[in-house]
Amino acid sequence: MRRFSLVWSSCFKRTAKLFLRQHPDLRDVLSDVLHKLECDPHDPALRLHALRGKLEGKQAVSLTYSYRLVVTVETTESEIILHDIGSHDKVYK
Repeated sequence: MRRFSLVWSSCFKRTAKLFLRQHPDLRDVLSDVLHKLECDPHDPALRLHALRGKLEGKQAVSLTYSYRLVVTVETTESEIILHDIGSHDKVYK
């Protein structure tokens, strides 16, 4: 089975650090989601979906009901670029 490489953008590094400081209880959830992304970004539990508008070309993954990750899945490169993490309203603004 092919594994994907996670590429942490500088923006994601900053927002993830802040997000985990504000939500330490979601550390294990984020770790589980990142592991699932590496193994199979199309795992139904991730609820991967394409975005439109100014985020067209990117996808979102559900962390919880309220929080999302914005990613770009590069299947030809076997990479997943992590762009942003946060509440639904924050990452889609």
